Amino acid sequence: MRLATIRHHGAQMTAVDPFDGGWRATRTPLLDLVRGAPIRYEEGWVEVGPQNLLAPYRPPTVFGIGLNYHDTVREMGREIPERPYLFPKLSSSVTGPYGPVEVDPAVTLRADWEAEIAVVIGRPLRRAAPEQALAAVYGYMAANDISARDLQEADGQWVRGKGLDTFCPLGPWVVTADELPDPQDVSIRTWHNGDLVQDGNSKSMIFGVAELVAYCSRWFTLSPGDVILTGTPAGCGDFRTPRLSLTPGDVIEIEIDRLGRQRNEVVAPRY
Repeated sequence: MRLATIRHHGAQMTAVDPFDGGWRATRTPLLDLVRGAPIRYEEGWVEVGPQNLLAPYRPPTVFGIGLNYHDTVREMGREIPERPYLFPKLSSSVTGPYGPVEVDPAVTLRADWEAEIAVVIGRPLRRAAPEQALAAVYGYMAANDISARDLQEADGQWVRGKGLDTFCPLGPWVVTADELPDPQDVSIRTWHNGDLVQDGNSKSMIFGVAELVAYCSRWFTLSPGDVILTGTPAGCGDFRTPRLSLTPGDVIEIEIDRLGRQRNEVVAPRY
């Protein structure tokens, strides 16, 4: 079953399917949804829970932003960037919030996590000013911008390092913009095998959401469904001593305030 969008109403959720419009769900408490309690559809009962929540949808274009948190830049020993560091994240890398993340030791030995706020574009936008940008935002999702640090270093650009299959868990739902009026005060946490490794807040962003949307629209026409990943706070594994990397058997969990929680098991490839 595909849940394309989960609309958030305070403590309750409504599931809608924009792809066929053939069914609707009644509101259900958020905790019941997460625990897998059934939701009543017009056709009958359907079990909905972590076991069958997929990515809300596959974005046509995913833009990533690097080096966008003050605490991350300090952790890396880098200079504050003068402008957003922009890179592509392949649409084919998108996977669900509870699905497996595939890490092939023959491809990368330094797979890393990056919990991020994902911005969902709701209408076409080109050359917008920051004060106009938020009006084009449909909503927000939780995202994990998984990154192969060794491939990033080897290439000097980030297409391979950011774009491997399953390296972009999204969801579990889209929260509409009216439910998150201030994206610059959102807590972001990550657990690696149960240990808290990231504990930050979007207050630490160097370039805020409005600036990032406007900046991307300066160079490209943003279309409905496009996603902008906004950067990650300090605590990534590759910048720790000793270094931590994702390997098969690990579990990586992220939680972003009001946007939901993900839990992905790391698995070896199946050929």
